[in-house]
Amino acid sequence: MSHFPGLFNYWIVIFLMMAGFYVVISQGNLVKKIIGLSLFQASAFILYISEANVDGGHVPILEEGITLYSNPLPHVLILTAIVVSVSTTAVGLALIVRIKETYGTVEEDELQEIDNAQDEADTPDQKQQIAEEKEI
Repeated sequence: MSHFPGLFNYWIVIFLMMAGFYVVISQGNLVKKIIGLSLFQASAFILYISEANVDGGHVPILEEGITLYSNPLPHVLILTAIVVSVSTTAVGLALIVRIKETYGTVEEDELQEIDNAQDEADTPDQKQQIAEEKEI
């Protein structure tokens, strides 16, 4: 039990990762899926930052008497990953807005029903007519 405080970050990572994964798998709402993916990404960020921490490490600036340095590269990479994460989340939410405008719902099951109904309504004659209209 004396190792538990040292593993606290890893327990947080496991909890966030499993919570995010559960939300992605169990929810049919597209916005909730994006939130679950964001939780999952946050857990990966915490994992990499926790791994980069060196006990007793100092900033990598040459000074007398300091022999143990922490590598700043993982922190910089995670900052870049956070920017990419925010960008992809924004794109995902923008796509969800367009889906809501087009189909009137963001529920995965309802979207599948609408798509299946459209596939059944399309006959070969209708598909040929659409193709001819595109050529004109």
